[in-house]
Amino acid sequence: MADTSHGAHAQPPTPGQRWSEFRQSPFWPAVVLVLILAAAAGLFAGSYTYSMANPTPHSIPTAVVGSYEQTRGRAFLDGLEEALNASVKVHAYDSTAEARQAVEDQEVFAIFEIRDDGRTAVLDVSGASGASVAEVLADTAPAVGKKTGVEVTVRDINPLQEGDPRGLAIFYISLAAVIIGFVGAIQLSVHARSLTPFERILFTLAYALLGGFAIAATVDWLLGAVDLPFVESWMILAFTLFTSGMVFTMFNTLFGRWAMLPTWGLMVLLGNPSSGGAVSWPLLPSPLGEIGKWLPPGASVNAQHTAVYFQGHQHAFPFLVLGGWALLSCAVFWIWRHRHPGGRERRPAHAES
Repeated sequence: MADTSHGAHAQPPTPGQRWSEFRQSPFWPAVVLVLILAAAAGLFAGSYTYSMANPTPHSIPTAVVGSYEQTRGRAFLDGLEEALNASVKVHAYDSTAEARQAVEDQEVFAIFEIRDDGRTAVLDVSGASGASVAEVLADTAPAVGKKTGVEVTVRDINPLQEGDPRGLAIFYISLAAVIIGFVGAIQLSVHARSLTPFERILFTLAYALLGGFAIAATVDWLLGAVDLPFVESWMILAFTLFTSGMVFTMFNTLFGRWAMLPTWGLMVLLGNPSSGGAVSWPLLPSPLGEIGKWLPPGASVNAQHTAVYFQGHQHAFPFLVLGGWALLSCAVFWIWRHRHPGGRERRPAHAES
């Protein structure tokens, strides 16, 4: 007699069983990644378009000297405020020398010197302070002068270098340092998984130093695009690479295989558009202009920009920002190093034998 017990009473899998099998299959993470990548693509395009497609003045600190209290001088400044939607923040100085010192200290972006009881004005812009800001002021001031009867002369007292006419080279080298920084940490986690925590920090520092040197040497020595203060620029790039790498390592400790999400969000979606490298901070949407200064990409651009164009006027703030992120990342990684997916157990030599 034939055995008909096999499959005679087999029950089809329930929806819950199918869902459980799907969650344990390789298709589940693949589907999640497809959705994440689609969202990331939209967010990437949106964040850069929102920040850079239509830069609008929000708050441009500007120095003013001379006859600015005369009738024509006040009319000219009022007209400028109206033309730029009240975005010019005027700071009065007693002399042109004091105003130029404020430009060097990056406290103001331009100088309006009102002469001849307000009949003429000289606009000293600083292309190196922000090419986009200088362009906005240089286009707007003469037009306002025609309406108010003021003859305006525009000069650039601190122009950009010939190899960097739009002032984007610093943004590009800082962007390279940020991206290679966390990509390097990703590669260490994949190809050098068994590194101990201390070894991982040391190798992150090693590729940061070599990578920073390679970026500076390529842009300056090989391409001649920007004349860098080489050692200072190299150290800023290395600091950026190390900080970016340790930020990923921190998130890898906290979130495991999904560490790329917060890293990408912080460093690329938020940090790079708000860094002030492609569009100066006064032209960015107000929240981004403030947030960007506190993130590693913005700190890197800030420090590098000052090193190249305002030598002798370097500020501590961008280095404190980079150092703060690096210290926080190293501390989180070290304290919770047992959660990091890499590492290896150290065993006594006699146990291995």
